[in-house]
Amino acid sequence: MTHKDFLALIQKEATSIDYDRYLKQLTYKKISSDENLAVFEVSNKYIASWIKSKFTTLIQNCFEQFDGSKPKVEIKIAGEKKSKKEIIQEQVKNETAESTILNPSYTFDSFVVGPSNQMAYNASLAVSNKPGIQYNPLFIYGGTGLGKTHLLQAVGNSAIEQGKTVIYVTIEQFMNDFTFSIKNKNMDHFRSKYRKCDVLLIDDIQFLSGKEQTQEEFFHTFNELHNAKKQIVMTSDRLPSQIAGLVDRLKSRFEWGLTADIQIPGLETKIAIIEKKSDLNGIHLTREIINFIATNLDNSIREIEGVLIRINASASLLNQDITLEMVQGLLKEQIKETKENIKLPDVINIVASELNIKPSDIKSKKRTATVANARRVVIYLARELTHNSMPDIAKFLGMKDHSSISHNIKKANELIEKDENFKLIIENLKNKIINKEW
Repeated sequence: MTHKDFLALIQKEATSIDYDRYLKQLTYKKISSDENLAVFEVSNKYIASWIKSKFTTLIQNCFEQFDGSKPKVEIKIAGEKKSKKEIIQEQVKNETAESTILNPSYTFDSFVVGPSNQMAYNASLAVSNKPGIQYNPLFIYGGTGLGKTHLLQAVGNSAIEQGKTVIYVTIEQFMNDFTFSIKNKNMDHFRSKYRKCDVLLIDDIQFLSGKEQTQEEFFHTFNELHNAKKQIVMTSDRLPSQIAGLVDRLKSRFEWGLTADIQIPGLETKIAIIEKKSDLNGIHLTREIINFIATNLDNSIREIEGVLIRINASASLLNQDITLEMVQGLLKEQIKETKENIKLPDVINIVASELNIKPSDIKSKKRTATVANARRVVIYLARELTHNSMPDIAKFLGMKDHSSISHNIKKANELIEKDENFKLIIENLKNKIINKEW
């Protein structure tokens, strides 16, 4: 397969967004590749890690379509030279990982700890230090994109460094392996793979719901590993007791060890996440840009990672500095979509709740300092976060005309410039509204 052949195939298989943002940056190195290994180059380690963790199977499928092969995928950084020690360490990791693909950037050091995830982080670290002894199984639950997979893979990366055999799969991959093994009468291999590892990491266990035959097999796999004091870590979007279609004996086993949740991060934690991920990948962002990203994106850490990749890739491809204007342009459509889902009553309700006044007061003729300040905050946020025009906002609030709206926005901007406390209130409310915390 030539580089041109690969790009043509991957463009057909991938979504246009994934292809344009990430996959077209791959350079296929045919000279370094063979039927068992496909070697690619990209411009930096951030994009390499992202592609390897998200698109390895897709890349392998392209080779399978082309000539029936399914090679291992290696992604190198253009111009990077590895020391002999690094090469040996990588070989040991590959041998130990038992075909498991882990994102090397998902470590405990790169995880940003805050009040929303402290317990899950501490539990994962404890499991990593004493696998199979403390908190077995560990069950991490929480919403999409909050860092569950990061912690799961951090446990895996740590275990591999300790020379342990790790299996990391989504429950969907486990089910597919199981179905394939039954069809091909190869259950011995399946059971050997899953029951002889030191650490079993299962992502999205909630999708085991209703799969009776797979549940039966997983029940026995769980028992074998647990009895042998091998570590099991699972993630889910809900508690075991809340997974419908899951047999009671599995629910009870999932709660044998420790259940730890990851909650929605606060604004400070989101800012820290952006700072950390930028620093780790050599992306320089000003405080203004970091605050803009934190207050305009939802709580998904996965989305934040994607945005940072887009920013870095755009700056690299266009050979330009990362500016606030550039970032605003890149996120324009994303923010537009968010704005379409925010309504004026939502803004009033959350501001009223946070500032401890009645929503009706904001729409009243009252002019006390407290009400006037809350009304100013509503006007500013409504103009920032919704598609409503100034006349629309004036009409909704029962104000005379759009000139009053313009005056309040001007005053709010002046306060943001000189009053750090007011600025913090605005950013906190903006974050809550965008993330629908009402």
